[in-house]
Amino acid sequence: MLDLNDIAIFVRVAQLGSFSRAARSLAMPVSTVSRRVGELEAVLGVTLLQRSTRKLSLTQQGRAYLEACGEPLALLQDAERALTQTQREPEGLLRVSVPAVLGQTPFFDFVSDFMRAYPRIQVELSVTNAFVDLIAENVDVGVRFGELRDSSLVAQRIGDSVRYLVASPDYVAGHGTPASPEALASHACVLLSVRNNEADWVLVKGRRSVKVRVTGPLSSSDFHSVSAFVYRGHGIGFLPSGYCDERLASGELLRLLPAWSSPIIPVHAVYPTRRFMPSRLRVFLEALRAWTSPYWSPL
Repeated sequence: MLDLNDIAIFVRVAQLGSFSRAARSLAMPVSTVSRRVGELEAVLGVTLLQRSTRKLSLTQQGRAYLEACGEPLALLQDAERALTQTQREPEGLLRVSVPAVLGQTPFFDFVSDFMRAYPRIQVELSVTNAFVDLIAENVDVGVRFGELRDSSLVAQRIGDSVRYLVASPDYVAGHGTPASPEALASHACVLLSVRNNEADWVLVKGRRSVKVRVTGPLSSSDFHSVSAFVYRGHGIGFLPSGYCDERLASGELLRLLPAWSSPIIPVHAVYPTRRFMPSRLRVFLEALRAWTSPYWSPL
């Protein structure tokens, strides 16, 4: 007799192309996932997945079965979630991925307030600049700065960010200020995640746009450390406003070429396509849109 749970496990394996990935997403041992798919194949009397040491692929019967049962199964799961979640407050595990720019006190305060507002939601937070495949890693939502490259995700624009040219008073006293964007080429710059300590900075003023090749004594993988070395006088930085607004106000940093900045950098919340949005994700997105972040201007 067919077990809907076995069908759901097969569909997850087929979608992710891996027993191990499916096992992680389902919080089950790999051996159990493999056994349940094998039991489904035995009941059906066909081979659904072609297994090898290097690759897992659907057989012709497997593709046909996935197409036939994937849609009805998703509808059943959506109906169950919709029915149960209208009767209770948001709950469950919410997996969130954000870039390192958000891995600081203001965002942690936001998450803390969110968890107090929704005590039945557990948050699994990943702070990383590495590209995260939300579907493969079973992540519910990610925050991404800049243009998006994965069109398979749903994207909600939640704000805009901008970067400024800044330097410490000590650096300016010793090296002067650039008179134009092009003059940056003759200054020491502290760079973000580059090779050979050189990078192209794009600056705009109104409709004008200039690209400048800059070099410097140091580069780092995150803005937090870049801002630390700019503050210590090692060169000019091109920093998101959230990393320099407070020190600009106190005079610990100076803004250079104030008429120029980076192009507007869009900030998106992205999540995998789904017919039914879990209430825990819905309330998190609502809270995220309403949050006034120091690293972007909310829409």
